[in-house]
Amino acid sequence: MKPTEHKQQMDLLKERLSDFLETLNHLEPETADLEEIDRLILMIDEIDAKVAQLRDSEN
Repeated sequence: MKPTEHKQQMDLLKERLSDFLETLNHLEPETADLEEIDRLILMIDEIDAKVAQLRDSEN
């Protein structure tokens, strides 16, 4: 992966992580439903997949 492409991918990952944290901060634990929790889990899975992809591209 080219350095500029790697930086773009890292920026995208940072944006996704920021979105996750924002969503988590706005979540009301007392009223959160299963759909909201599933959405958070999906976001974590997407972030994890992106981290693995970036890690693999560095090798």
